Amino acid sequence: MALLFFAAAGTARAGAYLSPWLPLYQGVDYATGTNTPSAAGMPDLQVMRCVRVDLTDPDVRFITTPRIPNFVLDKSEVAGTTVSNFLMKNQVQIAINANYFYQGSDPFGSPDYNLPQGTPFVVSGLLMSQGQVVVPQEGSPNYNTTLVFSSNNVPAVTFTNWPVKGTNGAYTAVTGTYPLLVNGFNVGTNYLNSGQPLSGINPRTAFGISQDNHYLYLMVIDGRQPGYSDGALDWETATWLQMVGAYQGMNMDGGGSSTLVRADTTGLPIPLNKSSAVASDGRERTAGSMFGVYANPVPGFFNNVTANPDDIAATITWTTIVPATTQILFGTNPASLNLSTTVNTTLATNHAVLLTGLAPSTSYYFSAIATIAGNTYTSSNFLFTTTNYVTVNPLFDVTNAWTYTSADLDGVNWTAPGYDDSGWQGAGPGLLWADAYGPGFDPYVTPENTALPLDPNNNGYPYITYYFRTHFNFTNNPSGVALQFAAYVDDGGVFYLNGQEIYRLRMPSDPILNSTLAATYNPCVSPNGDEGDATCADEFLVSGTVMTNLVSGDNVMAVEVHNFNALSHGVTFGAQVMFTEPNVPAPALSMAPTGNTATLSWTRGGFLLQQAPALTAPWTNSPGPVVASPYSVGLTNSSLFFRLAR
Repeated sequence: MALLFFAAAGTARAGAYLSPWLPLYQGVDYATGTNTPSAAGMPDLQVMRCVRVDLTDPDVRFITTPRIPNFVLDKSEVAGTTVSNFLMKNQVQIAINANYFYQGSDPFGSPDYNLPQGTPFVVSGLLMSQGQVVVPQEGSPNYNTTLVFSSNNVPAVTFTNWPVKGTNGAYTAVTGTYPLLVNGFNVGTNYLNSGQPLSGINPRTAFGISQDNHYLYLMVIDGRQPGYSDGALDWETATWLQMVGAYQGMNMDGGGSSTLVRADTTGLPIPLNKSSAVASDGRERTAGSMFGVYANPVPGFFNNVTANPDDIAATITWTTIVPATTQILFGTNPASLNLSTTVNTTLATNHAVLLTGLAPSTSYYFSAIATIAGNTYTSSNFLFTTTNYVTVNPLFDVTNAWTYTSADLDGVNWTAPGYDDSGWQGAGPGLLWADAYGPGFDPYVTPENTALPLDPNNNGYPYITYYFRTHFNFTNNPSGVALQFAAYVDDGGVFYLNGQEIYRLRMPSDPILNSTLAATYNPCVSPNGDEGDATCADEFLVSGTVMTNLVSGDNVMAVEVHNFNALSHGVTFGAQVMFTEPNVPAPALSMAPTGNTATLSWTRGGFLLQQAPALTAPWTNSPGPVVASPYSVGLTNSSLFFRLAR
């Protein structure tokens, strides 16, 4: 078969078209491509998306999926996630799927891609992240084409990393299946008659490197969507790599995992391709290996936008390319920034605004507004989250004792503080558990302190619902207090405080009855591969209006735990509860004299700098006003005192 090679970006040749490169970030460009089937020498309809990364840009950095905390080689190596969540969690600007992965012990098996995020997976081939080996190069030699980068992003491709070669000098590494381009030659035809499903017409992810090592190419070809994009063969993928400028290229995990996303200015993901998994299932796949790119924004009218939030205030700073007015629009809804600061009409290129009256632990969207000669400019939306200064104190541990019953309590006000639970069983310490297979079935469910009764009318399986109550004494001021839970629940539960519902965990929104099943099962997966048991804690915070019934003195917490189905073998409950209370520290202000000036600095945002000629004299705002650190002032023979204020 004759392969047709194509011309520069932005031109159409032989039925294939590659768009011009569009700058997304500093050192990161984006292009798309499509073809007319057969006319381009490629028989399949294809839509290609590609990101080009300048490896010489000093601000470009890479990250890959880290190790899972309970790492077990060839069993539990990484925690599954979607590409979009990987982007948000690591605050990268570009994210794409990378290595193949699998679940269990079969490297050629197909994992359940709809498993909850956090599910342990095994990664095929070498994976390194920021100097740390996440997974060594081991396992099947079928996954042996490795791309490594040094700490300053110098790339090297090893097409046959089998037997295993060393990782000296490697800082970041990902591994694909086989090469597609070797020294500029399209070797994808090698797999035309391989019979392997990987070499069929599939959605594709491919990585490439330019001949001069200047550029990294991250490519996705959509597929399995008739009329939009069918997918690509190996040699077709290699042809697209040649079109964008690659000299070396490798095939990565593809199919429904092929996903390429970018971040907007608030850190939320924007899909760059149309994933076949989203098209068929309505959601991104949970995958095992990701590659992320950090990059700075492309310079524009607004630059260096920075938010420095505190608990109830925030300082926003930015620059403009020409002198302009200063104003911020902000609010908790990105579609409606309904709050604004007063316009400062003094024209400047360096801007600073103090936002006050904010709520702690709250996310705010904001944009900058500038006016010059009657023309108004508005920046993109940005995002910050205020802090919440609190102290964390223990309330009771996971081994806390609870009274319990498996009786049907429909219509009974069993959560009320005055309810008489003397007829219940216990009190027994947590974890409280019931298992049709007996104690220790999953050794990672621990400590199994109190056995709950099984249902004799259900062949010795657990009851659908168990009820628990405990008393605790609270001696602090309840104002502003929140409860922080680490709960071991198999499978769903409803939590009550002094008779008021405060939290639902994996339960439907309908009224809860004794026969109500949990909406889903516990997502935990043990290191030994068992699923659905309470081997990890569900962590959540209860605060705000639902906490208004916490009282100084005796309190009652009640919990009902529901199984996922009537023949689920186990039920588990136990909870560690901490409480947080407000504790706002004073800001730190420092001064460093240099020659005839002194520079004042502070790290927290949301404060005004004030000054006075004496400690007992009236305090005034420093001229500006000054809301951003650092600030320099000339030294004179007279005294001048400074402080931070709101």
